[in-house]
Amino acid sequence: MSDVLVVASKIKKMIKEKSGMNTSQETIERLSQAVERLIERGIEAAKADKRKTVMGRDIIVEHI
Repeated sequence: MSDVLVVASKIKKMIKEKSGMNTSQETIERLSQAVERLIERGIEAAKADKRKTVMGRDIIVEHI
């Protein structure tokens, strides 16, 4: 994957505001990878239900 799927400036701003910490580029890349996995799983869930629309219920977030 080469596309960044998260808004880096918003992630950096949130981390800075909540903690005063900086954000590495690796953090942005890892978050994009996590979003990509969530999307892929959501697509599979929608296909399993024979739908052409990925819905909120298809996006299952674990370990939060």
